[in-house]
Amino acid sequence: MHVLHEGLLDVDRSATDAELIDVARAWVAEHVPKEWREASLRGRAAIREVRPLAEYEAWYPIFANSGLAVATWPRPYLGLDLTPAQARVLDSVLGPLNLGRLNPLGLNNAAPALFAYGSEEQRLRFLPPIVRNEEKWCQLFSEPGAGSDLASLSTRAVRDGDIWVLTGQKVWTTWAHVSRFGLCLARTDPQAPKRKGLTYFIVDLDDPHVEVRELRHIGGEVDFNEVFLDEVPVPDSYRLGAIGEGWRAANATLAGERQMVAGAGSGGVDRIGGSGADRLIRTARANSMWHQPAVRQRLTSLYAEESVRRWTNERVRAAVKAGGTPGPAASIGKVHQGALNQRIQLAATDLLGASAMAWVGAPAGTVARTDPGGWAETLPYEVKGMLRSRANTIEGGTTEINKNVLGEQVLGLPREPDPYHDVSWEATPRS
Repeated sequence: MHVLHEGLLDVDRSATDAELIDVARAWVAEHVPKEWREASLRGRAAIREVRPLAEYEAWYPIFANSGLAVATWPRPYLGLDLTPAQARVLDSVLGPLNLGRLNPLGLNNAAPALFAYGSEEQRLRFLPPIVRNEEKWCQLFSEPGAGSDLASLSTRAVRDGDIWVLTGQKVWTTWAHVSRFGLCLARTDPQAPKRKGLTYFIVDLDDPHVEVRELRHIGGEVDFNEVFLDEVPVPDSYRLGAIGEGWRAANATLAGERQMVAGAGSGGVDRIGGSGADRLIRTARANSMWHQPAVRQRLTSLYAEESVRRWTNERVRAAVKAGGTPGPAASIGKVHQGALNQRIQLAATDLLGASAMAWVGAPAGTVARTDPGGWAETLPYEVKGMLRSRANTIEGGTTEINKNVLGEQVLGLPREPDPYHDVSWEATPRS
């Protein structure tokens, strides 16, 4: 039996657009703090000034429990079971308030796999806490010897009755240090070809057999981690999909990740690292560089590309809101966004001039990595964005791998020859 939740708005698919707008406005008037509403009239920058992240996180369950955060999801999972068109009507009211969805890896990576391959019991257990941001998620995919060739991974899962015992090492795991659960791809049949001997599991990162080590990068922040699994017991009820079908199930997560890092309009992270082209234009106007023709040409070209990316990604977003998965088409936005954001962030540092090379708190003769979390925290926003953007063409699958996905699954081109396609994992050469 479905367990419904208190606080869900009393609307359904029979509601007219006018009724949806009235409901959304009434909810905003009752539940969104007055100073946030007033700041929204002055733009997103004003909202950030009056709404600290910690305050927003504390308030966020009110938003989640209303059903507005995932309006197209079924009601048992904290949605409103509305159509994508109805959700857009609600967003027309909510959009100016900049009510960003927290727990992006849970919403964009874990949820698609749970919807596509999870049991009803799993969805009822895990989806509501994801929506409320009560349990954060990560994905345990890449390994020291399995990055772009993910299917060659060596983390093992051995069954012992109703328990699977997982042993191996994962690396470059985004936000594992703040996550409760991880989606883990592990090998359950080493004698099968590498893509057929994998199974998908949910791993509780609070288990004492799991060790998470932070990997601080040059900008001073911690995004990535390495995770060690030392005979971690995982109940069979935490398996997603059929045994040996992990590669298929994991692709639902990978498609969600590509959608998330593809940028604005994708329904995920608007920009991983730094400024957008619109902010660059404002900066150029403020520092009197906008009058230079070369600067105007560069920034307007970047702005145009960002717009094209946003419109392209809207197709993916529409598919997701309609209850589908992002699919291989998400790779289009991912490939474009990775290189585009790097060019945008380089332009941001160019606008800074000498300030991009020297800043308050930087001791002579040092670099950021020598003092993690110290003076590196004083890096200018634009410099941090530029440093962080270097990962954009790697995370979510490298640009090269995503181009293969586009060629084979979108354009229908033949796969590259693989002499080991039907050879067992044990007999396949690997690094």
